[in-house]
Amino acid sequence: MEKKLMKGNVAIAEAAIHAGCKCFFGYPITPQNELIEHMSKRLLKLEDGVFVQSESEVAAINMVFGAAGAGARVMTSSSGPGLSLKQEGISFLAGAELPAVIVNVMRGGPGLGGIQPAQSDYFQATRGGGHGDYYTMVYAPANVQEAVDLVQKAFDKADEYRNPVIILADGVIGQMMEPAEIKDNDNSANYKKDWAVTGKEGSHNILRSLYLDPHELNIHNKNLTKKYEKIEANEIMFETAFIDDADIMIVAYGTTSRIARSAIREAREKGIKVGLFRPITLWPFPLKELKEAAKNTKNVVVAEMSSGQMIYDVKLALEGSKPVSFVGEAGGIIPTTKQILEAIELASKEE
Repeated sequence: MEKKLMKGNVAIAEAAIHAGCKCFFGYPITPQNELIEHMSKRLLKLEDGVFVQSESEVAAINMVFGAAGAGARVMTSSSGPGLSLKQEGISFLAGAELPAVIVNVMRGGPGLGGIQPAQSDYFQATRGGGHGDYYTMVYAPANVQEAVDLVQKAFDKADEYRNPVIILADGVIGQMMEPAEIKDNDNSANYKKDWAVTGKEGSHNILRSLYLDPHELNIHNKNLTKKYEKIEANEIMFETAFIDDADIMIVAYGTTSRIARSAIREAREKGIKVGLFRPITLWPFPLKELKEAAKNTKNVVVAEMSSGQMIYDVKLALEGSKPVSFVGEAGGIIPTTKQILEAIELASKEE
């Protein structure tokens, strides 16, 4: 399939369909509305496609629970306040061990905030978001093609681990247009879902997240923990650039990592040796890999489109071994190359 110029939201939706997504339940909210609009057009043309614009985000995530429980590949999407409303349902999905893909095209907050792009939902996505001991895998694309690839990967990983997977895309990724190639990548037949409910006589599968016996719930939580440890051991993704001789390292994800690359090039033209570490999985976060990449650097600068959230994982990874500074904007303001370059120059003076 040839590359086509596509808006990020549309590309994400089309990628999901090519990955075998048969069901979508959602509610409109900027800046992800093109995604739900595209799904409404495409799924209803498929013989077995199901699309519902629900009455609320709460309804949408519970419809996801039902479709996932029946063994379907299912997706929902939202932004900011909408994801907050879905958190109870996401916890239910994790507790019942149901696979689903959840797309968050981030906007500024807190509260209703604004409709401009942000990265302020990092804590919500990487710390479980809802109640109880659980995690979701979190992918953070930095361009439209990567969003396509990670959405398709997310469906496979959701099925493999029987767990919800989040695509955390900032509003820039959702709204920008770039060339992207979307391939058929429906691997659903590779995952046997003998646990799914069928409604057929003689089938006694029960899906639940309620365990009234505390000992039984304890065992269930320990089994979930083993699964999360397996994900941490096998599913970390990251990218590095210019780190071999770097004295300073920028850590950034999503759109901010692209701005950081421009700042790094300008800094190197000025003789400042700077590298980039870009986490692609925000959970599991590449803690050991970041520490290893930074071992020969003197300073680390974290760049985010927020007031500073990923910085705590960076500090956790480095264990106090390096000075860590922050540069960023919140509420829908995008950090500029100049701002990040100035942060690099300041860090270089503190070596």
